[in-house]
Amino acid sequence: MSGATSKSHHVQSIDPVWDAIVAGARDVCSKEPSLTNLVMASILNHDGFESALAHRVAERLHHSDVSADLIRQAFGEALVFRPDIAQEARADLAATLERDPACHRAIEPFLFFKGYHAIQTHRFANALLRMGRRDFALYLQSRSSQVFQVDINPAVRMGRGIFLDHATGFVVGETARIGDNVSILQGVTLGGTGKSEQDRHPKIGNGVLIGAGAKVLGNIIVGDCSRIGAGSVVLKEVPPGVTVAGVPAKIIGRAGCDQPASVMDQIVSVDDLDG
Repeated sequence: MSGATSKSHHVQSIDPVWDAIVAGARDVCSKEPSLTNLVMASILNHDGFESALAHRVAERLHHSDVSADLIRQAFGEALVFRPDIAQEARADLAATLERDPACHRAIEPFLFFKGYHAIQTHRFANALLRMGRRDFALYLQSRSSQVFQVDINPAVRMGRGIFLDHATGFVVGETARIGDNVSILQGVTLGGTGKSEQDRHPKIGNGVLIGAGAKVLGNIIVGDCSRIGAGSVVLKEVPPGVTVAGVPAKIIGRAGCDQPASVMDQIVSVDDLDG
């Protein structure tokens, strides 16, 4: 092998996210020996991110009805069908580490955060649905709702870099769409209106921040880099780059910055207000 080819292979094999998780795993084993079995089984016994991710999420979803082994096998097939899941999961982990001040190491969401696990469960369920395995996808939705208190229809299309903070009570309907680099807090509903089987759920743009307890209802567009205040009920389209709040929600000003989902600032300042 030539020097250039060897160097190219080395560069391609670098995986900073996996390296950070492994480093964290070794640190946990050193400082908290009682968790060594968990860390070994979930991380250090695996040769890469994909294998470890499938194992960890499957173990959390394990039930006597469908074992972790069967779930892990389905996840492996989903990764073959749609390899992008692995890069999206890395982006979600990086987003969590960047945006959550309570998260200090890459290993923390990977091992413990139910919001991260719920999003990855959905990514696998969505791929399985596309593969024609509707019943297994629906089982994963049901099991995720039980384990993580997160209920996302497997048909929902979701971008990368999603941060689901705390997660409890997050509900997303079948025809909803979520863009890239979105941050969502607990108790959020992306719901439909009426009983029509047509497109009936919200379309969330890139870079959007949705505050705790917000309800976004109907086939409406929430524009890129907008911000929805906690407890708001959004029934009408939201333009890009604004803040909406209230019941029903109204535009109250600008979004406060170019990337509200990354900054995670939910306080509306005087400078942000219209008028």
